[in-house]
Amino acid sequence: MFKSNVGGYDRVLRIVVGLAFLAAFFLMPGFGYRWVFIVLGLLALGTGLMKTCPAYSLFGVSSCPMRKP
Repeated sequence: MFKSNVGGYDRVLRIVVGLAFLAAFFLMPGFGYRWVFIVLGLLALGTGLMKTCPAYSLFGVSSCPMRKP
């Protein structure tokens, strides 16, 4: 399907940040622009769980370790 371009530390960081944004969405009910938290949270969590980032693909970047042939 998609080629993995998100490596270990990057993946963990994306998942943690995604969960933090989702938690902020639920913990800040009075904040006017809280929808931004859910969008950023789902985006970070999704790219972390799927191990692929469309922006990385667009710019040819990868944080996956190099494999030796």
